[in-house]
Amino acid sequence: MNKEKIALVTGVTRETGLGLETARQLQELGFMVIVTGRDFLKVVELAGESPLLPMDIDISNDEGINITAATVKKVYGKLDVLINNAAGYFDQHGTLLSTDMRYVQEAFNTNVLGALRTTKAFLPLLKKSPQGRIVNVSSSAGTFTDPVFGMPFHPANVPVYSITKLALNGLTVKLARELKETNIKINAVCPGFVATWPGTAELGARPVSEGAKGIVWAATLGPDGPSGGFFRDGQPVPW
Repeated sequence: MNKEKIALVTGVTRETGLGLETARQLQELGFMVIVTGRDFLKVVELAGESPLLPMDIDISNDEGINITAATVKKVYGKLDVLINNAAGYFDQHGTLLSTDMRYVQEAFNTNVLGALRTTKAFLPLLKKSPQGRIVNVSSSAGTFTDPVFGMPFHPANVPVYSITKLALNGLTVKLARELKETNIKINAVCPGFVATWPGTAELGARPVSEGAKGIVWAATLGPDGPSGGFFRDGQPVPW
């Protein structure tokens, strides 16, 4: 058995994104980190000369995910951590009744089904880890309780995005139930309002490094850690 700790992060396509920062923090903890994204050339560019290992994953494509999973199996024989970070479709100031159904379908295919198909593809490798961990990067936009960004309150509305994150939280609960007899723990994490885009820091967003810490916390839980929960900064978030 390969004793090196192996992690894989999806959606690593932006210099200021949570995916890249999460990968860097895991690498600093001693993980061999595979960084992936739909735009493979961008993933390679971001990995640069660092120890991060770029691979090609389009989470909307089952065949491509399975090919990458087979590569990871051949090279490493297992996977210790899967970070389902890839997402999009932040429909700022959108309305459900005016949104094209194709957009809604694409959002669910990426934000919800993408996490599910990636989890299914890598599950056999996660089961070979002494303590496999899955983290679904979610959002308080998918809650009813957050007084600022919750579904009834979000200042930018983001209706489709919010519903997909609500579904992702539900997916996390159901997967945890199915995996409760295994060595795998799965949790959803809200990184908080982080400065992943220019201008957001001026609006009060905190550094990306702070948001990534909560993701890394869930990725490195000990054997007595929770599963099936929704967390921010290591603390449960009611939703």
